[in-house]
Amino acid sequence: MGVGTELLLGQITNTNARWISERLAEIGVDVLYHQVVGDNQERIVEALRHALSHADVVIVTGGLGPTQDDITRQAVARVAGIGMVRRPELEEMIRAKFVRAGRDMAESNLVQADVPEGARVILPDRGTAPGLAVEIEATRLYALPGVPAEMREMMEGTVLQELSSLAGPASIASRIVRCVGIPESRVAELTDDLFLASANPTVAYLAGGGEVKVRLTAKASSRGDAEALLEPLVEEVVRRLGDHVFTTTDEELEGIVGRLLRDSGKTLACAESLTGGELGARITSVPGATDYFLGSAVCYSARAKREILGVTQETIDGPGLVSAECAREMAAGARRLFGADLALALTGAAGPQPHAGAEPGQIWAALEAEGVSHQRGLRSPGDRELVRRWAEQVGLDLVRRHLQDAPLPDGPRPA
Repeated sequence: MGVGTELLLGQITNTNARWISERLAEIGVDVLYHQVVGDNQERIVEALRHALSHADVVIVTGGLGPTQDDITRQAVARVAGIGMVRRPELEEMIRAKFVRAGRDMAESNLVQADVPEGARVILPDRGTAPGLAVEIEATRLYALPGVPAEMREMMEGTVLQELSSLAGPASIASRIVRCVGIPESRVAELTDDLFLASANPTVAYLAGGGEVKVRLTAKASSRGDAEALLEPLVEEVVRRLGDHVFTTTDEELEGIVGRLLRDSGKTLACAESLTGGELGARITSVPGATDYFLGSAVCYSARAKREILGVTQETIDGPGLVSAECAREMAAGARRLFGADLALALTGAAGPQPHAGAEPGQIWAALEAEGVSHQRGLRSPGDRELVRRWAEQVGLDLVRRHLQDAPLPDGPRPA
C-alpha cells in the first residue's frame, strides 16, 4: 500500500509497488492487490483495516518522514490499538546522522523516533526514517519509507528474508509473449481454453502501444520448476499466434529488428513524416545500431518530401501526402538517398485534426528492398502519441517480417 497524496495527484509514479511485487514474486509470495491512499489519517486507517482483513502480510510505503503530513506511524498505532512512544535510541541515531552529515537538525526530525509501542524497528542505513514491523492479530504489517532507495534497503535487508523464511521454498516465474498486428480480442479468442484451463500456470493479456502482451505465470517450489511449467504453455501460445509473435523474452520490437538486420548483414534507412524522428530514435536506442542503421530523413512538409525524397508533385496533388503512393515514394527515396538494403517510410495524420485529406489516425507504412515494394495502411485509435506509436510498430513489424521471410500483411485498407 502506498501512502501519499502526491501519488493520487499523479505528481510521482508509484514505482515502489512494481519493484516490491517483482521481488515478492521471486520468493513465491502472491500479491493480491495494490492500494494507494492520500495523507489523511482516517482514510489510511480505513485502508489498513481493509488490507489486514484480506492478507497475511501488508507492506506500506510512505508517510514515515518528519513533516505534518507523515502520519503512517500514528495510523498503524490506531489500527493496532496501541499508543505511541519515543524511543531514545532512535532519537540518538537521528541526531548522530545529522552530525555525521554536517547538517543542522530541525527538532521536527525527532518525530521519527516516535513509534507504535511494542513495534519492531528496522533501522535505516541511508535515511533517518526507521521502518516498522507490527503483528496485528494474525497479520504482519511492515511500514517502510517511501523514498525508493530507503525502501529497497529495508526490503532487501529485512523484509524479503523474513517473508522467504515464512513462505518456505517457492518461486513465481513469468514469461511474456509479445505480439503485433493482431487485436487483443483475437488473441484472447485463440487462447481462451488456455486461460480457463488451470490456475497454475495462469494466462493474462495486456494491450497497448500497438501490440498485445500475453503474460504466462507459474508458481513452484523453485524458479527452475516454475519455468519448466511455463515452457510447454509458451510453446502452445506461440503455435497458436504464429508469426504475430515477435518475442517470448519480453524484448522490444526495435531490438528484435536490430538483431535480424545484423544477422542478415542488411542495412536499413528510414523516411519519417508523422513520427518526426521517433522511429529513428527507437532504432538507435539499441546498442550497436550503427552496424545496420544508416539514417532517417525526417521530411514533414510536402516540399521536403518532394525535394529530399523525390516524392512526385503528381502524387502530392493526387493521392496526397497520406497515401500508399506517397509512402512508397518516400521509402524509395530513402533507400536511394542512403544507399540502404532496406528502407522504411511512415506517413499519416496524427491528429487531432484531419491532415492532407486524411482522417486522424490514418497511417501508411512502406517497405522497399530488392524485389520488394510493399505498403500497408490502417487506422489507429487514440491521441497523437498513440497514433505515432502504432505507426512505428507497424513499420518495424514490416521489416521484421521481411527479414524472417514471414508473410507481409496487407492489413485493413482505407476506403
